[in-house]
Amino acid sequence: MPLARNVRQPGRAASVDFTIGSVQEALADAYPDRQVLVQGQVRCTAAALTERTRRVAHVLRDAGLGAHTERALLAPYESAQDHLALYLHDSPEYLEAMLGAYKARVAPYNVNYRYVAGELHYVLAAGRPRGVVYHGAFTPVLAEVLPSLPDIKALIRVDDGSGHPLLPGAIDYEDALEAASPDGPDVAWSPDDLYILFTGGTTGMPKAVLWRQADVMVAGMSVINTRRGVEWSTLDELVEAAAKPVFERTLVAPPLMHGAGQWAAFGALLSGGTVFLPTVPDRRDPADLLSTIERERVQVLVIVGDAFARPLVDELRRTPYRVDSLRVLITGGAPLTDTVRSSLLELVPGLTIIDSMGSSEGGTQARGRTSGHDGLPPGRFRPVAGTGVVDDDRSRLLPPGHDGDGWLATAGRIPLGYLDDPGKTARTFPVINGVRMAVPGDRARHLADGVIQLLGRDSATINSGGEKIFAEEVESAILPHADVADVTVVGRPSERWGSEVVAVVAARPGAALTSDDILAVAAERLARYKLPKQVVFVDQIRRSPAGKPDYRWAQQVAVEAKPLQ
Repeated sequence: MPLARNVRQPGRAASVDFTIGSVQEALADAYPDRQVLVQGQVRCTAAALTERTRRVAHVLRDAGLGAHTERALLAPYESAQDHLALYLHDSPEYLEAMLGAYKARVAPYNVNYRYVAGELHYVLAAGRPRGVVYHGAFTPVLAEVLPSLPDIKALIRVDDGSGHPLLPGAIDYEDALEAASPDGPDVAWSPDDLYILFTGGTTGMPKAVLWRQADVMVAGMSVINTRRGVEWSTLDELVEAAAKPVFERTLVAPPLMHGAGQWAAFGALLSGGTVFLPTVPDRRDPADLLSTIERERVQVLVIVGDAFARPLVDELRRTPYRVDSLRVLITGGAPLTDTVRSSLLELVPGLTIIDSMGSSEGGTQARGRTSGHDGLPPGRFRPVAGTGVVDDDRSRLLPPGHDGDGWLATAGRIPLGYLDDPGKTARTFPVINGVRMAVPGDRARHLADGVIQLLGRDSATINSGGEKIFAEEVESAILPHADVADVTVVGRPSERWGSEVVAVVAARPGAALTSDDILAVAAERLARYKLPKQVVFVDQIRRSPAGKPDYRWAQQVAVEAKPLQ
């Protein structure tokens, strides 16, 4: 099985492409007894992970799943590998199933476990899987949609104690692995093999993004030589460095059904570290996360913005935890406000906060870093190589210090496209000045000092009275109020303004919060035209398990609220 190949990309020196399976197995050969995956009392060594994932690969191959046409013969938006839907809570089986699928040359993809039947049917139809690995708790919903999905041939149930019987034709995960061979599958892995990630769909219908494994390992999972900030030149070099990884113990709080969780987990696993998963698998309990940090001496915690950080701050203020092992907190996908950032730095002395800016379609595009009182202002990041800002027409790269805003764009290791969608692929991955780039839809400015100022996702931009207002900017201006638990800002149709700003706010328990309170704190940070025309109070803001706001739900709340006269 080939482990890697040399490639040359436009504007880059020769680099080496790996496959996910080859890196995992090379590390396991070198460090077989190292614990690599932990969830509560479940602990898996590198050697055990190799054996179990090889067995998964055989189960899939025996069911007839695999790759049928090589990448070079396909359009960017096409897939000729069989797909495997992962309908699971966070668990070791999630990562085992992904690795096993890669070793079978099957492309796994994520399914949101909160979906109702209609949403589940959409993501299964759009992802066209030949197999599904599912937790038993999801049996009733899956049973509703399977009759209309005849192409699904393999059903593999992970028993979670929920008591549901096997679906017709399904097999038990552990029984299947026990019966399968522990030997490596007789297939030739390719760096071109797919990594598929469905977007969260917070502003539209979920879309399946197609990556080459070799590209997402670098651009998303950050499997690079972090000490030097360059890609690995050989697999042997990666394995040798893993004898003493930069960070040995990483707790991944974002759910594995989202890119942030997958990228963090594989980034740690494929760099020689140990991945810790929350012991509460279906929600993020701050006491569980902090107890895990304390018990396991975790060094790195990965979260998603304020939605994860605020409960952690509240729990740390209520209960003492020994979290002095924690050196780095990585956050991305949603803003981390100044107030929460300062609280974390106060409560965890010596902590460094790394803000990661990126997307399913762009990988990690820029980073910020805060240690003590030093760091970039909120919403500002240092771009990684290949990241810049292009003009509104997506025809040229704008220089640092340009007037106005443009589109955040990245070149180099970027996705192939969207599954079965040539139109969206062409729009999101245009060729600009002869270079193919990813332009996911974020508005940004490239400042004169080289820093990127992120303004917000275009689909969450409100055009009010001829002015462009970014929802995230307004949210960041409201969150500093001590009695605000959470907020989502959306636009609502308006006869006068075309679209008007509405803030959907959840107050802290027991707080007597008013609209005037919200507007007063926002007015300290925003021009008058950006202030909400109305504040709508709700008990709780609806977010994805990854912490991202559900803008479609918030817009419905705003529209249904009675406008102020």
